[in-house]
Amino acid sequence: MPEKKTIRKAQKLKREGKAPSTQASEFVHEEIERIRVGKHGAKNAKQAIAIGLSKAREAGVKLPKAGAKKTASATKGGRIAMKKTSLKKSPATSVSTKALSAQTKKAAVKRGPAARHTAAMKAVKTKGKTVMRSAGQKAAKTRAAHR
Repeated sequence: MPEKKTIRKAQKLKREGKAPSTQASEFVHEEIERIRVGKHGAKNAKQAIAIGLSKAREAGVKLPKAGAKKTASATKGGRIAMKKTSLKKSPATSVSTKALSAQTKKAAVKRGPAARHTAAMKAVKTKGKTVMRSAGQKAAKTRAAHR
């Protein structure tokens, strides 16, 4: 069960009109602290995040359920149907953007430069002229900053 101060912080964030993920972050922080202190052991950070999100849901934070996505194309009679996501993607729906980004980068490094290059070239094909131009300008600024 989450601590009362964590629940109070989440309720304060809700009153301020913050997003559900921001409210849930309090529970995730609490869970990480519990692991650091040694109250219980989680195998990795993802597990700590999952436990924290689960506690947030129990406390009444309106987080989206993992494993189900709303799709605009799957509407039926004006109602949005729920589409079940694959087992590989389902854990990703309940993770914070920062943790998901870190995991993606780690996976990309494991793939190697050739695979990353192929993925980048595939992504380039889907972009328009304006996006490519802004990406090139950003890259030039980054190169100049590192010199």
